[in-house]
Amino acid sequence: MATEPGTQAIDRAAELLVRVVESGQPLAVGELAAHTGLPKSTTSRLVGALERRGLVQRSSDRGRLSPGPVLLRFAHRDGGQSLVELAGPMLERLAAETRETTNLAVPGPLGAEHLDQRDSEHFVGVTNWVGRRVPHHVAANGKIFMAFGAAPIPAQLDRFTPRTITSRAKLERELERVRALGYGTAVDELELGLAAMAAPVRGDDGAVVAALSISGPTSRLTLDRIERLAPLLLDQAATLGRRLDHRDHERGAA
Repeated sequence: MATEPGTQAIDRAAELLVRVVESGQPLAVGELAAHTGLPKSTTSRLVGALERRGLVQRSSDRGRLSPGPVLLRFAHRDGGQSLVELAGPMLERLAAETRETTNLAVPGPLGAEHLDQRDSEHFVGVTNWVGRRVPHHVAANGKIFMAFGAAPIPAQLDRFTPRTITSRAKLERELERVRALGYGTAVDELELGLAAMAAPVRGDDGAVVAALSISGPTSRLTLDRIERLAPLLLDQAATLGRRLDHRDHERGAA
């Protein structure tokens, strides 16, 4: 007979994952337990395993669960366009108009997960971030995810540079500023001399599912230039959100 550490545990975890993916809105652990008939303690333990593997993620809305970065990365490979494919034209336009590095990222359990990039035309640029994870509190896109409920504020705010925000109170004030402006910035926080700005990409339910960002050296991506580029970045992020919405409606009508 199958035991909890074996086939039965895998089957139960798979059932929880399907519930999260098929739900029209983020689910609480208690709701998952009620839907599946599993004890809440068992549900919580299995959800923890799924979360560690990036298959589900918790929002800041009381820890509700939604599909994680692994699923977002490979979503709609069955004949439809993936998030990466849909974002391509937006990344290319941003790179062409700014001549800086542009990125697409999604929220992960341990940081912002970078899925695609267009490189700067300049000799002095930034590294290739694709496949890399950056802690939310030192990244412009990570601040977007925390500010709009796609990622929780981490319990431990590690220091990277003298400019890195390590106080929770300061970070919460910074996130209020992000919500007021509609975009986030990180200047000299992950690395001295590196600046970035990011804007939210929203799904059809209004939830933030990804972010577009522009990054470059602080000598070029100054605060004044960040302000000038903000309307373009916000426009391209909104355009990607509309493309996601259009794709999902087309799939629903099929």
